[in-house]
Amino acid sequence: MNKDYLKELINTVKILRSPNGCEWDRKQTHSSIRQNMLEEAYEAVEAIDENSPEHLKEELGDVLLQVLLHSQIAADNHEFNIQDVAKMLNDKLIHRHPHVFGELKTNDTKKILENWEKLKEKEKKERKRTLDGIPKTLPALLAAMKISKKAVRKGFEWKNYSQLEDCFLEEIDEFKNAETNKNKEEEFGDILFCLVNIARWNQIDPEIALAKANKKFIKRFNKLEELSQKPLTELSFEEYENLWEKAKKITNTDK
Repeated sequence: MNKDYLKELINTVKILRSPNGCEWDRKQTHSSIRQNMLEEAYEAVEAIDENSPEHLKEELGDVLLQVLLHSQIAADNHEFNIQDVAKMLNDKLIHRHPHVFGELKTNDTKKILENWEKLKEKEKKERKRTLDGIPKTLPALLAAMKISKKAVRKGFEWKNYSQLEDCFLEEIDEFKNAETNKNKEEEFGDILFCLVNIARWNQIDPEIALAKANKKFIKRFNKLEELSQKPLTELSFEEYENLWEKAKKITNTDK
């Protein structure tokens, strides 16, 4: 008979939070471990990027721990428990998949997503405006993409890609002409928002694109540092440029 490890894990977390459990775990609140949820989610995403099943298995476990801890904290406060969380999620999944569990018959992904959004809007009646409900803790690039997609679904869209490119060039000009640092900051934000929409038009995830650019820069800079015969702070601009080009050639051929 297979062991129910999920049930055992739920019980382990309950014990940790009990009077005879762990002093640290007992003291935690939703707020005190808030950051842990974010960090564990990011580590799980990193494992996905690494294409490492073993690492992903470990990191998903850490994410699950956060879910169980928050659920147990809520249970201790007589608010809800992990079973309530599971029931709510299960009910939501069934309700939002009428093409699987209901009478809606379609295999069209676009229609499935459109119906998902309609059902979501009906569920979230407290959200009166299109852009309500976007988490304030989302990274800015992800938030910009989410904002843009929601606005587009309501018809707020450029007529064509050329208009979007023109908009980007206009934002660059406005940044150049900004007279104060505050104005420059505002115009720079507009440039980034416009770039997010350029990414959206080209079906590019800006967060992933920037993460890859960061990774590429780190790889090249590390190689540059290896190649340098003297401290980097002593390099002239020309020396930096030459080393950078060498580092680019070497890292571009690396597998």
